Amino acid sequence: MALSWNEIKDRALKFSNEWAAETKERAEKDSFWNDFFNVFGISRRRVATFEEPVKKLSGNQGFIDLFWKGTLLVEHKSKGKNLDKAYEQATDYFPGLKEHELPKYILVSDFDKIKLFDLDEGTEHEFSVSELYKNVKLFGFIAGYQKRTFKEEDPVNIKAAELMGKLHDQLEAFGYEGHHLEVYLVRLLFILFADDTSIFEKDTFKEFLYQKTNEDGSNLGSAMAEFFQVLNTPKEKRYTNLDEHLDQFPYVNGKLFQEMLPIAAFNSKMRSILLEAAGLDWGKISPAIFGSLFQSVMNPIERRNLGAHYTSEKNIFKLIKPLFLDELWEEFEKVKSNSKKLKEFHYKLSTLKFLDPACGSGNFLIITYRELRLLEIAVLRALFKHGEQVLDVSSILWLDVDQFYGIEYDEFAAKIAEVAMWLIDHQMNMLVSEEFGQYFARLPLKKAAKIVHGNSLRINWEDVVSKTALSYIIGNPPFLGKSNQNTTQKEDMKLVFGKVKGAGVLDYVAAWYYKAAQYIKETNIKTGFVSTNSITQGEQTGILWNELLNNYKVKIHFAHTTFNWTNEAKGKAAVHCVIIGFANFDIKNKSLFIYDDIKEEPYERAVKNINPYLVEANDLVILKRRKPICNVSKISFGSMPNDGGNFLFTDEEKDEFIHLEPNAINFIKPLISAHEFLNGKNRWCLWLKDIKPSDLRTLKEVQKRVENVKNLRLNSSRAATQKLAAFPTLFGEIRHSDNDYILIPLHSSENRAYIPMGFKSKNEIANILNTFRFSGT
Repeated sequence: MALSWNEIKDRALKFSNEWAAETKERAEKDSFWNDFFNVFGISRRRVATFEEPVKKLSGNQGFIDLFWKGTLLVEHKSKGKNLDKAYEQATDYFPGLKEHELPKYILVSDFDKIKLFDLDEGTEHEFSVSELYKNVKLFGFIAGYQKRTFKEEDPVNIKAAELMGKLHDQLEAFGYEGHHLEVYLVRLLFILFADDTSIFEKDTFKEFLYQKTNEDGSNLGSAMAEFFQVLNTPKEKRYTNLDEHLDQFPYVNGKLFQEMLPIAAFNSKMRSILLEAAGLDWGKISPAIFGSLFQSVMNPIERRNLGAHYTSEKNIFKLIKPLFLDELWEEFEKVKSNSKKLKEFHYKLSTLKFLDPACGSGNFLIITYRELRLLEIAVLRALFKHGEQVLDVSSILWLDVDQFYGIEYDEFAAKIAEVAMWLIDHQMNMLVSEEFGQYFARLPLKKAAKIVHGNSLRINWEDVVSKTALSYIIGNPPFLGKSNQNTTQKEDMKLVFGKVKGAGVLDYVAAWYYKAAQYIKETNIKTGFVSTNSITQGEQTGILWNELLNNYKVKIHFAHTTFNWTNEAKGKAAVHCVIIGFANFDIKNKSLFIYDDIKEEPYERAVKNINPYLVEANDLVILKRRKPICNVSKISFGSMPNDGGNFLFTDEEKDEFIHLEPNAINFIKPLISAHEFLNGKNRWCLWLKDIKPSDLRTLKEVQKRVENVKNLRLNSSRAATQKLAAFPTLFGEIRHSDNDYILIPLHSSENRAYIPMGFKSKNEIANILNTFRFSGT
C-alpha cells in the first residue's frame, strides 16, 4: 500500500537531517539511494539497479549509476561537481537504451544538491538535500502519486492506443480473437494503468514481465494466465507457496479477472510491444479520451484517423454544464458556509443517478463522474476547512461508480466503459489522498458502473435502472440518416415509432429522443442529447416534435443551436450538431446558446421558451405538405439515371462515342449535377426519352448501352429496380419537364455565405444525386 504524503514528508525530513549533517563519500552512494527510495516506501532493489552497463554515444562502455528502466536515470557525482555536466553524461547513455527503457526523469546529485529533470514536461527543479521534505511531491512518480492535466491530443494517449492496436493485431493474427481477445485487452488496460497509479506497487507488473518471462515470449501467455488468476483470488485463499512476486499483487475482484480465458501465445515481438506499453506513463492517460481511442484502434479503418472519433471534453461540457453541473455548483456556493445544509447537499450528490443509453466507451459517464467527484472534494474542503482530522477517508467519500448506468451495442466498448469508470474513480481517489494526506484506494473492487451490452432501442430502459431512481439521461446517440441505416436499424426505427406517420424519414438519433420521452413521462428526470441538426429543421422536425410536444408534453430547457461538432484530431470529419436539454416539466429560466459562426464559441441568451427549431418562440411545428401554400412553381428533385454509368459521359468520352456513333449526337444532352454546376465542369448523358424504335435500331452503340442498363437492372437485388428493366432506354426516375428552371445544388461548401443557384434551359438535364430543381415557366 502506498504511503500517505504526511508519512512521506516525515521520512523525507529524517532523510534530510541525516544526510545533510554529514559529508558522505562515493563509497556510501548505495546507502544514499537506498534511503532515498525508502522515503517513498519503495525498495530500491526491487525497481532499480546500480552500475547498469550500457554503450555510450561514443561507442565506449559506460555504467549508469542508478537505473530504473523506463522511469528514472540517476547520475551521482562527488560533492561540489558540476551537475549540468552530470546531466549531459546521463543523456549520453540514451542511444544504448531500448525504446521502452528510456527514462521519463533524470536525477543528478552530489550528496549536497539534488536536480530533477522531467523530460516529458520539459521542467527542472534544483534544491539542497536538506530541503527534500519541502519538495517530495516532485517525486510522486516514485510512490505512484502524480498530478496530471489531460490534453485531448496528448501523445501518450495516442501512443498507448497504437501499441495496444499492435498487440491486438499480433494476437489476432495467431488466432486469438473475438470475445476472448477483447476481454484480454481490457484486462491489460486495467493492469497497465494500475502499475503506474499505485493500485499496484509502482512498476511491479513491468518488473514481473522483465524477471518472470522469457525474452522470446515463450512463457508469457502462461505467466499472464497465472497472473490473471492471482488478481482474481483473495490473499487468504492463495497458495502458500505462491511465487513472491505474484503474491505482492492485490486482490482486484470486480469480476474483471473472473472469466477463464484461453492461454494466449506470445513471441519476442509481442513481448517487446507489451514492455513498451508498460514503459509508458499510464498516469498521464485520460480514461475518457483513451477509451474511445482504444475502441477505435481495434478497427483498421478507424485506426487510420486515430483520435478523430472521441468526443472532446469541451463538447461534453456543452451538455453537462447547463443540464446539471452549473446548477449543482451554484447550490454548493449557497450552502458551503452552512455545515448542516452542506452535509445535506453532499448526501444529495450521492443519490444522483445517470444513464447514457448509447454510452460507447463511456466518455459522458466518465467526465460526469469526474466532475461530481471534484465537486465532492470541494464539499469536503468546506466541511473540514478548520483542519479537523479524518481518521478514515473512505467514510467521508459518498460518491461511487454504481451511480452510473449505460447501454452499449458494442460489447468491447461496453467493457472499456466499465473499466474506464474504475480508472477515473482511482484517479479521483488519488486526488483525495493528496488532499487529506491519507492514501485511499478502493480494492478489492466491490462496486461497478452498470453497463449493459445490448441494443438500446430494443431494451426496456427500466430494466437497466428504474425511472423512479434516475436523475439524468445524457449522451451522444448515433447519427445515421435514413439512407445510411441498415436493415436492422430500420427495424429498430419501426419498433420504436410504431404507427407514427412519416417516421421512416427520421434520423436514427430521433429514436433515442422518442424512447427518452416515453421513459421520463411523469418524472423529474432531465435529459440532454447531442444530435444531428436535421431533427430541428425540415420535415423531420414536424414528425418528431409533434409527437414529443403533444403526446409526451416535452419542454426544452436549454439548447445549443447548430455548431461544428469536432475535435483537434487530424482526419476529423465535421458534423453539424445541436444539443437539446429537455424534460417532462417546464422551467422559467431557459438558456439558448447561439452561434454566429458554427466554428466559434456561442453566446448565451436567457429566453422564455425554446421551440423545436431552437429559436425563442411558441411551441409549434410545421408539418409536411406536398403543395405550395400559394401559386408558385413546384420544387422537385432532378432525374436519376440508375444506369450503372452507361448513359453518362465526360467531354472526352462524349467525343469518342460520337466518333463511333455520329447519329447519336441528337440524343446527347448536358447533365448538370452540383459538382459540374459549382465548378464549371461539363458532363453529358444519353437522353432517349422520345427516341423512336426505328431510330434506336440504327444506333448499334446506343443499343449496347441500353442492353447493359437492362441487364444491370435485372440483376439488382431491389424489386423496384428490376421492374425498371422493362424500360431500359429511360432514366430510372424522370422529373425533367420542357421548361427552363432554376437549379439549386443539394450540396455546397459550408464556406459559402449563400447557396448558389442558376438559371438553366430545358435542354439541360438536372441530376438527382446532387441537385434540386425548381421548375419555372
